[in-house]
Parts: sequence; C-alpha cells; structure tokens
Amino acid sequence: MLWRKFNGDPIQLQIKDAVEEVITRETTAGYHLKVCIGTDSQVKGKETEFATVIVFLREGHGGFMFIHNEKTLLKYSIKERMLVEVAKSIEIAYELCDLFTVYDVDMEVHADINTNPQFKSNEALREAMGYILGMGFAFKAKPEAFASSSCANKVVN
Repeated sequence: MLWRKFNGDPIQLQIKDAVEEVITRETTAGYHLKVCIGTDSQVKGKETEFATVIVFLREGHGGFMFIHNEKTLLKYSIKERMLVEVAKSIEIAYELCDLFTVYDVDMEVHADINTNPQFKSNEALREAMGYILGMGFAFKAKPEAFASSSCANKVVN
C-alpha cells in the first residue's frame, strides 16, 4: 500500500514503521497523541475511489495525516460502499492497534455514515457500528467523524 503525507511526499517506510516513528518523535517532543482513522469514497462514472487517512492529533497543538488512495471498478450499493469504507479503516486500525497499545495512544475509527435516518448512508450505521465495536475499537459517526467526513473527504479525488 502506498501512503503519502498531505503535502504529497510519499512515505518510504512500511506504514506501521512510519506510524511508530511518528509516535516516538511526537511523544519525545512532549505531545500527547490521539489517532483517528477514517475512509471516504466518491463514485465518478464507473470508478469508485477510496481515501483512507490516519490523522495524528497533538493535544492542543494541531495535527497532520497520512493518506492512502485506491480506485476500483467494482460497483457498490450505497450500503456496501459505506461498509467497504469501514472495512478499509478497520484493516489499517487492526494493523496498527498493537502500536497504540504499547505507546498508550488513544485511537478511534471514524465512519462517514450519517446518524440521521433521513440520509441513505444511515442504512449501514448499525452494521458499521457493530463491526467497529466488535473489533474493540472506539467508534465515531457523523457529525463527530471528522477523519472520514472532513479529512478523507478532502483527499478523495
């Protein structure tokens, strides 16, 4: 998987090594970190693009993110697409969760799913919430899910 920084610079290390490097650098600098992981998608013609972000928040001192984009020609219903977004976020959260435990970093998985039943994405809320909580991760949905609904949303082409 190719990851990059917000400025476009590619991340040369494996993502787990890059995240561990960030955690040690930021905690050594005296920052308390929180990590939020989220995915958003957009359909353009026959193509669906997913953007997954790892957002590092320095308590009281801003933050930054790592980004991964992926395109597919698979066609999804809205519910399927929402659940694929969640699965992509969980995949990276699961890969990194032992680091967060070792370094005592709080982590949340953010789902770009509306809690308002009037929105179509709401169909996937119960399953997404069960999936995330069942994996033992903290969960946020819209409007609190800024990693997916704001950060990832900005970097999905």
